[in-house]
Amino acid sequence: MWLYGAVEPLTGASFFYEFTHLDTVCFEKFLELFASEYPEDLHLIQLDNGGFHNSLNLSIPENIILLFQPAYSPEVNPIERLWGYVKEQLKWLRFDQIEELRAALQKELNKLTLEVIASLTGWEFILDAISVAGL
Repeated sequence: MWLYGAVEPLTGASFFYEFTHLDTVCFEKFLELFASEYPEDLHLIQLDNGGFHNSLNLSIPENIILLFQPAYSPEVNPIERLWGYVKEQLKWLRFDQIEELRAALQKELNKLTLEVIASLTGWEFILDAISVAGL
């Protein structure tokens, strides 16, 4: 189970989708689903330099631009702070089966309000960059 996600630091909007693998095929499908969910908008998605993120075989929808962060710098990626928060909520729980983990993870994601997501991901330097870019 791999949960892919995207967040909008200014508004707290989010999009999550579970896949079986962490690879180019699943990431491409995630981008396709995300782009079709918000077809009228141009999306700038910040990513780490994982091999599946920049594969030569990756097809990127027209309304998505991928922005690669410097190597070894997860602290500048908004989604990483959200994942850290979710992991913190689950760290003392024990799961005997994957379905229990899925249910607990879904419960935590459902608790996330727009305000909570924006507060976790909307660092000042990111909001300044969005403002300067006019996005």
